Amino acid sequence: MLSVCLASHNGERYIRQQLESILCQLDPADEVIVSDDSSTDATLEIVRALNDPRIRIYPDNRFYSPIFNFENALRHAQGDIIILSDQDDIWLPNKVAVIREHFAVKTTPVYLLVLDAEVIDEVGHLLHSSLFKTFRRFGPGMAANIFDNSYIGCCMAFSRELLPYALPFPRHIPMHDMWLGLLAELYGTSEFVPVTTLRYRKHSGSTTEFCIRCMPWTQIKRRFWLLWCLAGRYLARRMS
Repeated sequence: MLSVCLASHNGERYIRQQLESILCQLDPADEVIVSDDSSTDATLEIVRALNDPRIRIYPDNRFYSPIFNFENALRHAQGDIIILSDQDDIWLPNKVAVIREHFAVKTTPVYLLVLDAEVIDEVGHLLHSSLFKTFRRFGPGMAANIFDNSYIGCCMAFSRELLPYALPFPRHIPMHDMWLGLLAELYGTSEFVPVTTLRYRKHSGSTTEFCIRCMPWTQIKRRFWLLWCLAGRYLARRMS
C-alpha cells in the first residue's frame, strides 16, 4: 500500500492538476493524505470536489509551517511506502511504477529513494531538464548533506520503517526533507536515481526557493540545530 502525503496551503492554482496526476497512478487500496495548513482560498473545496475515496483530508490546522504540516500528514499515513508531494508539481506517468520497482528490491528495512525531476515555471514551460543538475552536488553522504542539502522532499519516497526514527519532528530542524534523508542514511539506505518522474514547479512562493534565499548566518544556525537534533534523537533511541 502506498501513502502519498501532500501538505497544502492556499494551493488552489495547481492542486487539482497535481492530484489528478497522482490519482491516475494509484491502486484502489492506496491513499492520499492531504494535510491543510490554514488555507484561506478554495484549496479544500477543489480537493473535496474530486470526490475520490482514496483522498483523506485533514483540515483546520494552524501550523503555519510546511515542516509540521508534513509531520501531520505522516502521522496519518498507513502505507508501507510513503511518498511526499508538494501541491504545485505534476507527477509524470512513470513515477509510481519506478518507486514500486525500486522498493521491490530494497536491501534494508529503512530505505529512502530520491528521483530526478524536470524544472518548470509557473505556466509549465521547461526551465531545466534535470533538477539534479541544478545543484552543485546530488547524492548521499551525511556530512555533505548537512553542509549542502540534496534531499528534496517532492522527489522522495521512503519505507514506513523510517517513521519511528523520524517522528516526532524536533522543533528546530531546517526542513523535513533534510531530517528524513539524514535519518535514512543513519539507520538504513538512501539511493539517488537519475530517472525523471516529476515536473517540479519553480515559482516565487515555493518553500525551496525561500530556503535557498536564507542568509548565510541563518543557514549556519539551522545546520547547528540539525546536528544537535540528530545527535539527540540518536542518543535517545540508544538509551530507550
